[in-house]
Amino acid sequence: MGKAATSQVRVTGLEARLIATAIKMKRSQGVGSVQGKVKRVLLRLTTDVGVEGIGEAAPWEVFSGTAEAALAALDLYLRPIVVGADPRRIQAVMAACDRALYENFEAKAAVEMALFDICGKLAGVPVSDLLGGAVRDRIPLSFSIANPDLDADVAMAKRLYGEGVRIFKVKTGFSDHANDMRRLAKLRQELSGDIDLRVDYNQGLQSWDALPKLREIEQFKPTFIEQPVPRPQLDVLAALTQALDTPVMADEAVFSPAEALRLVEKRAADIVSVKLMKAGGILNARKINAICEAAGVPCYGGTLWEGGVALAAGTHFIAATANMSLGCEFYMPKYVLEEDVLTAIVPIEDGHVVVPRGPGLGVTLDEDAVKRLTVEKRS
Repeated sequence: MGKAATSQVRVTGLEARLIATAIKMKRSQGVGSVQGKVKRVLLRLTTDVGVEGIGEAAPWEVFSGTAEAALAALDLYLRPIVVGADPRRIQAVMAACDRALYENFEAKAAVEMALFDICGKLAGVPVSDLLGGAVRDRIPLSFSIANPDLDADVAMAKRLYGEGVRIFKVKTGFSDHANDMRRLAKLRQELSGDIDLRVDYNQGLQSWDALPKLREIEQFKPTFIEQPVPRPQLDVLAALTQALDTPVMADEAVFSPAEALRLVEKRAADIVSVKLMKAGGILNARKINAICEAAGVPCYGGTLWEGGVALAAGTHFIAATANMSLGCEFYMPKYVLEEDVLTAIVPIEDGHVVVPRGPGLGVTLDEDAVKRLTVEKRS
């Protein structure tokens, strides 16, 4: 490996697989629901020194795009850029990807994390070390209460509380306001008083009556209220942020560093949810976080429907980024997916995600599971 660190290294192959994974329960949010299965794209890059890197793209069709589009982006548009490139020149490769293809953030995130995985393996260090070193070895886990069957979710929350989880984010806005109030009241009644309760609308409110509804929600003392209104309504989000006592977190309002800059200039939110799938990878996610940190805005580690590969990358990003201080929602492989593609998921212990310490992303594919879950393969 030492020779590979100094000599020429090239990507020699790109394999992209559309995979579909069953989920254990329906998940409802302000912009839509998911049940049955979720689709993702698994990426594998090979090199001429025998080191492989893996990545994952996990779009959601009502949020940012489709898994089928990410598969096509990787196969048709990003393949010519990545194959033949030096995987250690991550910024140069990603700049070329940006020139070749507009947006498609999830596909680009998959490429970037696979490159980081290769670099970490070549150097014999975890990705968090490549990012400057870990500032934390464990990350508080937030579990999202998103099952329309509230009794089932209360039972799940009680089980997780027994396992050490203390942060619960309640999905609201997919039903009517009265039901949101009933759900929050039941959760406050049924769960211990030491939980950190958060509320996430996923753009589920209309601007004209959002404020009175949110003022009623404040009686449940949530730690924050996330993205109450649609993504384009930044001025409305700013007005709500100024009017409410509860901190407001932006999610869909911030995909890019430029959007983060506009948000902090307007003081349109108190907190920002940073997702590798929105940002297009770790490098852009760190730019978003840096803008927020300079403005005194803390950040949180959000997700779409990622499995263990992408969440391992997100874990390294948060581990090495001090301002990502409000926890993460990296629970899908353990608590929602029926099956994932790793030999072992990133550990969750005592309500915290444990940062992998192996080289690269620190995770290994279960090749049999990969084959079982594959819907389409392009290589």
